[in-house]
Amino acid sequence: MIGTRNYFFSNAVVGTSPDILHDIHKEEKNICIYERDTFHFQNALEHFLQSEIEFSYSGSVKEIEIALKEPLDSCLPLFEDVMQTLELFQIVSQAKSFRLLLATVNTNMCRRFHTDINDLRLLCTYYGQGTLWLPEEIVNRDALDTCGDDACVITNDILIQQVAPGNIAIIKGTIYPKRGTKACVHRSPTIEESGEKRLLLRIDTNEFLNFLE
Repeated sequence: MIGTRNYFFSNAVVGTSPDILHDIHKEEKNICIYERDTFHFQNALEHFLQSEIEFSYSGSVKEIEIALKEPLDSCLPLFEDVMQTLELFQIVSQAKSFRLLLATVNTNMCRRFHTDINDLRLLCTYYGQGTLWLPEEIVNRDALDTCGDDACVITNDILIQQVAPGNIAIIKGTIYPKRGTKACVHRSPTIEESGEKRLLLRIDTNEFLNFLE
């Protein structure tokens, strides 16, 4: 069983205001989820699910904006939301350069629960199943690198959580520059076998964050 809404896990903050994303900098938190409604432009996404978009770019917010205009020319609401999301991530991370991926996905991508080797990552699944993540209370961290099976890592699979479509999640990676921080354990949803598709936005910081040291 997978949950999509729980406010009581020690490593997570979930709320309906973008301000809660700033809580990612708290030592005990490694995932913050901004719950929001993207229903107003869901119909416009059908075009990208049919044509299969894959856009990736590294640079400043302004450079990404210029590069993204043409690929999203037929869907202004999505373009505006991606840029607003990137600008929000810039405020939270205080980074100046980013790696952005917007792509239609029909594979399982990361099959195992894992942590990322980065500072901060933003994830938003505009369409389809969202990212799965683990509450700290059910993670066996000793097994993350030593066991090849998710069953070793998860102590209670009933409490596995999933980010709902349209919601924005920011997660910590293993090189987040604050001592005592634990990276978020997560994985991609299983969709390949069922023929499902996702429209995924992924944004990483493109520099080592040191302003927190």
